[in-house]
Amino acid sequence: MKTDPRHLVQLSMIVEAGSFQTAADRLGMTQPALSRNIKLLESRIGSPVFDRTSRRAVPTELGLRLAQHGQTIRIAEEQASNLSQLAATGTAGELRVGAPPIIAGHFLTKRISQFIKANPECHVELRVGLVHELRTMLERSQIDLIVGPRNLSDHVAELTFEPLVDERIGIICRVGHPLLSEAKIGPRMLEKRQWIAHSRGSTLRLQTEGALAAMGLEQIRVAVETDSIRSVLEIVESTDLLSTLPQATTQQYLREKLTFLDLDHPQFSRPIGIIRRTNATPNTVVSKFSALLRVE
Repeated sequence: MKTDPRHLVQLSMIVEAGSFQTAADRLGMTQPALSRNIKLLESRIGSPVFDRTSRRAVPTELGLRLAQHGQTIRIAEEQASNLSQLAATGTAGELRVGAPPIIAGHFLTKRISQFIKANPECHVELRVGLVHELRTMLERSQIDLIVGPRNLSDHVAELTFEPLVDERIGIICRVGHPLLSEAKIGPRMLEKRQWIAHSRGSTLRLQTEGALAAMGLEQIRVAVETDSIRSVLEIVESTDLLSTLPQATTQQYLREKLTFLDLDHPQFSRPIGIIRRTNATPNTVVSKFSALLRVE
């Protein structure tokens, strides 16, 4: 017959305490009730768990082995209880974050590092992808939130956007680039230059092409096309090619060899924020991370 796990826990308490009365006090029950439970356990396993010839609670060999299982159950229950309490306060649990490559770099990893230091019991999963990939993951509840550009959530009623950074896209070039000496940069000057284009279908690519067209460029001479931000930085650093990158989230990568042209356009606006599902189940861990992002 199947044993009751509670009886095994009670058995372990008796063995640990050395008496029924002390164990009953620790368990918050009466000694007669505890004795009845142990007799029920014995009847179910068909063998005694205590030596009845002794006045003290001396376990039999079987009783001692069963008590060890009871202790294992007690430890598991205590750990589960502690974990539940930590989860309730947001200091333990799982956080699943999605972000485009440039945002997943220094901008987000710095904040994840801060979060883990403050909440070492939490597990963080960072997923990097293009807009359509991230949106699909969020809609399928594979991630809890996205830190990304506002247009990722545009025209999607099921998603909410909370702004964090009033980001802008800029045209990046190497320090010493010929265009930096120009008093005014016009569209014809930009048309003569070769560009590094971001991957097709990315919001950065689409937004760049839209803004350049609005500035009056009739063509963009693409020499290199890549989805690697690092490649963009390294190629621009050693050539006269131009590219575009978000300014605030790219500043830490510029070092002394890269800079942005003093050129702007309204379509270069790219607010960065927290994107979540409107029907998302409340999650303390996610709320704590979102609060950290707001402070930062």
